[in-house]
Amino acid sequence: MKKIILITKIIFIYFLFSQNSFSSSKDYFNAGKDLFDKKEYEKSKILFERDIIFNPKSTRSYLYLSKIFNIKDNEEEESINLNNALLLDPVNDEAIYLLTLLKIKRSDYDSAKELIEKFDLVCDSFCSKSAEMRSKLDKITP
Repeated sequence: MKKIILITKIIFIYFLFSQNSFSSSKDYFNAGKDLFDKKEYEKSKILFERDIIFNPKSTRSYLYLSKIFNIKDNEEEESINLNNALLLDPVNDEAIYLLTLLKIKRSDYDSAKELIEKFDLVCDSFCSKSAEMRSKLDKITP
């Protein structure tokens, strides 16, 4: 009987601690998004990075980190975070859109064309942006 009570206590403590760790990782992203909306980019960057530590497959955190680096004109870090987001979710239309804009900005025509074609296949919420990307690419294509 004592063994059953001990095992029950251990299971209860395990679930208690595991619930706290799952909720804290969700809190990092939401707190980071709130700070991002308030334009406190350095603080939100730290929280998105913490969210990635607790949840390495957090596509949303990689996406917001790329937006922060876009604002700070750090194209290399922006590209890294967008590529990470696309590795985790290859059909993320927002990540494809932002990466396409970055490729156009860098004058990487071939990659931009490939991304626009991929975007047209997977677009869900940003479908209206396809024409915008094509016109930007046409303006700079030799």
